[in-house]
Amino acid sequence: MKKNTLTLACSMMSLLPLSFPALAITDGELDGDNHPAVVMLLMEAGGVPVGRCSATLLSPTVVLTAGHCTGEPGDFSGMRVFIESNVDEGNNYYPNKGPNSVEAVSWASHPSFSHAVFARYDVGVVILQEPGVVLDSYPSLPEADQLDELTHRRGQQESSFTAVGYGLQQINPVFMEANRVRMFATPHLVKINRLGAKNDFSMLLSNNRSTGGVCFGDSGGPNFLGQSSVIAGVTSFGKNGNCAGTGGVFRLDRINVLNFIESYL
Repeated sequence: MKKNTLTLACSMMSLLPLSFPALAITDGELDGDNHPAVVMLLMEAGGVPVGRCSATLLSPTVVLTAGHCTGEPGDFSGMRVFIESNVDEGNNYYPNKGPNSVEAVSWASHPSFSHAVFARYDVGVVILQEPGVVLDSYPSLPEADQLDELTHRRGQQESSFTAVGYGLQQINPVFMEANRVRMFATPHLVKINRLGAKNDFSMLLSNNRSTGGVCFGDSGGPNFLGQSSVIAGVTSFGKNGNCAGTGGVFRLDRINVLNFIESYL
């Protein structure tokens, strides 16, 4: 099965010109138990489900996702994570509470996050009321400005990533495949800017049949550096409604971002 498209946020809020919150894993593969720390996040407003994102446990109760998935104060009334790799074939409680889900007690986006310019500070944290998945070790954060070194690398093997999420598997004008299943893809770097350059908060990764990529619902999911457990960034935005060409990733290696996340750990 070849489906790897990270699905971004549930809504299609416009952020940057021709950009919108990211989607699901397309042209990727079933993840199974490869990344048990990656979970599906359900957002509610007034007790009613309004969207879903992907997310990563950094500890038993601290969950990393995109800022547009946690939103601004008042956007959401509740959140919970589903911990199974295939939510549709699990205990079938989705979207209701059940043994395969854990309620959140609080959530927050980066202090500078705004829907108007969401891609600039597109990172959020969710705190669970009890442990989600208990593991021997959890994914880690990058070092400050670590990804700047990628601007000097050449070749796809030296700049590959592993994108994981629960987003759409396929979307086009006449067809959509949106199974709630964890998948992964192995996109490579297309573009990145060094510190101080325009858009130095993000990078673009490939999204095609060869490498796979992200799509709606993959928003907030991790993009691991190569095959490591280091989360280089979270899926953030796409450039078109078919989740093709490239996928936008919000970088976690800037010091203001690391300080925000680490304040919850």
